[in-house]
Amino acid sequence: MAYNEKLAERIRKTLEKESGLSEKRMFGGLSFLINRNMCAGVLEDNLVVRVGYEKYEEALSLPNASPMDFTGRPMKGFIYVGSDGYKTEKSLSKWIQLGLDFAKSLPPKNKS
Repeated sequence: MAYNEKLAERIRKTLEKESGLSEKRMFGGLSFLINRNMCAGVLEDNLVVRVGYEKYEEALSLPNASPMDFTGRPMKGFIYVGSDGYKTEKSLSKWIQLGLDFAKSLPPKNKS
């Protein structure tokens, strides 16, 4: 699967000042990690946000959000945001912040 390069660049710009930032190809797209914990990504034209189990239902109730389901089985704790949900920098930043909040709540992962 390919991913939206323009969206990936916008995410990079949004996250550029975060310490512990790295990128990794995952799920057939590109993921952005903080201290090796995924916070967001791009899969095709979807923004992927890792919100965790506790905020999953709340995040799904927001406009343009849907379950992350690329295998036929939704991945709880991860959501897709359709393109209408990240049109502006402000809307993209709000979604990215949800992913950052979750990733930063986790202990840093060691290099494998």
